[in-house]
Amino acid sequence: MTFAHYPSLAGRVVFVTGGATGIGADIATAFSGHGARVAVFDRQRDAGQAKVARGEAALFIEGDVTDINALQAAIAHTRDELGLIGVLINNAANDQRHSVADVDVAFWDASQAVNLRHQFFAAQAVHPQMKALGGGSIVNLSSIAWRGGGADMAVYATAKSAVIGLTRSLARAFGDDNIRVNAIEPGAVMTERQRALWYKTQGAVDAMVARQTIKRTLLGDEIARAALFLAADDSRMITKQTLTVDAGMR
Repeated sequence: MTFAHYPSLAGRVVFVTGGATGIGADIATAFSGHGARVAVFDRQRDAGQAKVARGEAALFIEGDVTDINALQAAIAHTRDELGLIGVLINNAANDQRHSVADVDVAFWDASQAVNLRHQFFAAQAVHPQMKALGGGSIVNLSSIAWRGGGADMAVYATAKSAVIGLTRSLARAFGDDNIRVNAIEPGAVMTERQRALWYKTQGAVDAMVARQTIKRTLLGDEIARAALFLAADDSRMITKQTLTVDAGMR
């Protein structure tokens, strides 16, 4: 199967949070394949270094998105090593399951920190760089989880719904600087982590696929191709939008 190629991404500096494994890794690989200079910020050192060794990223910076100082430092380091950042992919997240009764303040705050807070501060940090470039693209990863209202992920769903509001507000705030801000809502992407934690049997995977309009397993590559489009000049007049990639599940 042949997919679109975006010449405008060649040489562009792309910063991907959580880009060492899962959807983020697929996104980093896709941008590298289009000639972009990709920086991966992730706490998983071995996986991140392996991506650089394979040529699937130009730079790996170890760190945790819940540490805002480290995140801001990584964005500054990327500028120094690769040049001004033109694309930010706010991907890092943790869809931990929980019951409402078990949630305490510490869990709530930790969930918002890993699923929402860092997206704002990463966008804030790249804004001056994109402004200096004359424009840029920010892609925030949300999830369809908030639309379905899963009973075992209320805190996660809250954060992912807030990503949509954040996206729309940042698009308005950054529009005069020719910076576009959009969101992607993935469906049930069958990453290695998802299979290990939530879809442990082929029967569980098949049951999820049966809920989709398109009866095929959803993979990270599908999310990566959406991110490529939203980052490329082909979508230069698209901002403040949410693109759902869920095979028609919701």
